[in-house]
Amino acid sequence: MADSDKNEIYLSSSPHFTYGQTTDSLMKLVLLSLLPECIYGIMLYGSGALVTILVSVVCAVCFEAMFQKLTKQPVTIKNCSAAVTGVLLALVLPPTTPVWQTILGALFAIVVAKGFFGGLGANVYNPALTGRAFLFVSFPTALGATWLTPGTDAISSATTLSQIKEGSFSADPSVYMQFFFGHRAGCIGETSILLILVSFIFLLVTRVIDWRAPLAMIATVAAATAIAGGDVIMALVSGGLIFGATFMITDYATTPVTKPGRLVFGFGCGLITFLIRKFGGYPEGVMFSILIMNSFTAFLNNLTTRKYGYGKKSKKAEAAK
Repeated sequence: MADSDKNEIYLSSSPHFTYGQTTDSLMKLVLLSLLPECIYGIMLYGSGALVTILVSVVCAVCFEAMFQKLTKQPVTIKNCSAAVTGVLLALVLPPTTPVWQTILGALFAIVVAKGFFGGLGANVYNPALTGRAFLFVSFPTALGATWLTPGTDAISSATTLSQIKEGSFSADPSVYMQFFFGHRAGCIGETSILLILVSFIFLLVTRVIDWRAPLAMIATVAAATAIAGGDVIMALVSGGLIFGATFMITDYATTPVTKPGRLVFGFGCGLITFLIRKFGGYPEGVMFSILIMNSFTAFLNNLTTRKYGYGKKSKKAEAAK
């Protein structure tokens, strides 16, 4: 064997730093943090929510195993990353989503958004949000035009964000509390702000996520809404802002690894969310804002990374000159 063959350089996708936690343990902690949203969604919307969650998770895991088998890769479903994608996809879908559309969303999320890019850690866009975006664009009526009112079979055709955009919505303290605790129409896992905040704290304490991107996103939406003269509280508790800031913007593979990069990423997500809500054709902008900013992740990593070999000059060295 030649010397050049003995000293090969092996390239792999990020992350390149380890902190003693495995992918399996991290994914299991994320699944545990999502459990309250799953349980509450099923309690709120009934069997429709349960079926959507089960179908999404089972299909996500099966599609990943089949894709890896077909492409002759090691099957890695035991690390639970596919299960996490399945749960996240289900929780950002309405409880009335047809089963066949949920299957398509899981297929697109796992195979197109994740598998085609090289698998876990190599994907550019958040798989769950990519699957939802595919369904939203393909079947807008099923995913954005009708919503199930909790505890009834009534279907609402207008979301709170749509009413706010039209200027026909007025809130009082009781409405704020209703939205905070989550007894309202919406996607399966996005309704209860209280439960999402509990999950957020749990993920922070267990060091699964970093606070910078979520807080930057939420603060930007709040500040922009206040400047525009809007209802700041309703902007925060309605739609999928808190859920997206907790579970989507903190995805390891699709968000910056540097601390300054995360702040800029969160700011961009918040600003785009506000602009879409205020001026765009869609009432909600969280999904599109995160996917758009996913495109800038590599650039932000390069822009905000520490340049090793170019250390900061000390004040004593400057004074000596």
